[in-house]
Amino acid sequence: MNEFLASSCIQALPLPTLVIGADRAIALANSAAQDLLGDQILGRHYVAALRQPSLTAAIEDSLRVREDRIGHFTTTDGRADSQYDVHIIPTDGRLVLSFVDTTNAQELDALRRDFVANVSHELRTPLAAVLGFIETLRGPAKDDGAARERFLGIMEREANRMSRLVDDLLSLSRVEEAVRRRPTAVVSLSELVPLAISELQPVIEGAHGAVSIEDQSGGCAVLGDPGQLRQVIGNLVGNALRYGAPKGDVLIKISTLAYETRLRQNGVRLSVQDHGPGIAAHHLPRLAERFYRVDSHRAQQDGGTGLGLAIVKHIAHRHRGHLLIESEVGKGSTFTVILPVLK
Repeated sequence: MNEFLASSCIQALPLPTLVIGADRAIALANSAAQDLLGDQILGRHYVAALRQPSLTAAIEDSLRVREDRIGHFTTTDGRADSQYDVHIIPTDGRLVLSFVDTTNAQELDALRRDFVANVSHELRTPLAAVLGFIETLRGPAKDDGAARERFLGIMEREANRMSRLVDDLLSLSRVEEAVRRRPTAVVSLSELVPLAISELQPVIEGAHGAVSIEDQSGGCAVLGDPGQLRQVIGNLVGNALRYGAPKGDVLIKISTLAYETRLRQNGVRLSVQDHGPGIAAHHLPRLAERFYRVDSHRAQQDGGTGLGLAIVKHIAHRHRGHLLIESEVGKGSTFTVILPVLK
């Protein structure tokens, strides 16, 4: 009866859980544990069943001192590893082991470390330049007017670069914070896109480019955040002018209403197309990653922060949409945001 109750209890647990008996064999294992370790583990010695020295060492330590321990277990599906913390609890001559999946937490920690390292790297270069020029202006170039003007110009450029980076980091943070809150404003892309382009005129003129609009949407509306959608247009058009084609034309297309498989409903496509050098295929899957650049040196020279497409991707997700990137070397690039339309 006690065995039956124990089996029923661990079967009710959502975590993979097993019991090692007094004979050191696996006495009980719930369905989650058998899915993780295989149904052949029942009746086998724990060393043969688990086969991971670090975990068996933690089990032996718990058996010896009769105290709780935490071990670690790793498994793989052939594509990626999964990490588990194994909580080992001695009771009545037995051990109860529960497996807690920590894979996502460890991946988030790794992403956080990478993010901090990338931000530090991005800020270190302009900061070092500014500090170096300040030292020079206080020393050897103190009385050199021409050098002072040249250095101040470089310092201004580097300070602006840091300011843009901080602005984009804050913008990305705000978008990520709001990603689960769906926008509620009714937005007409036919009205929004021309407004966004008028706000970008100084940027367009500074790049000696031209932006044209091809609207086939028939005035359909989406639920959206007007400010964020203008930011999408600004980032995509800015990238097209900066990297797509110097002094080239940029075409913004608003598609006709159509059923979108990715959305499982009707949607509209907002595309920004350039006729520049294009992007090699191996870069495309990573373009929307934070700080990923096809040409790091050129991007930094042009003032890019490496966050623009990451912001666009997160805004698209908040609007329950998708970001698509198509490019071919020598034939330009097209960046498309697919948005669900009002039903």
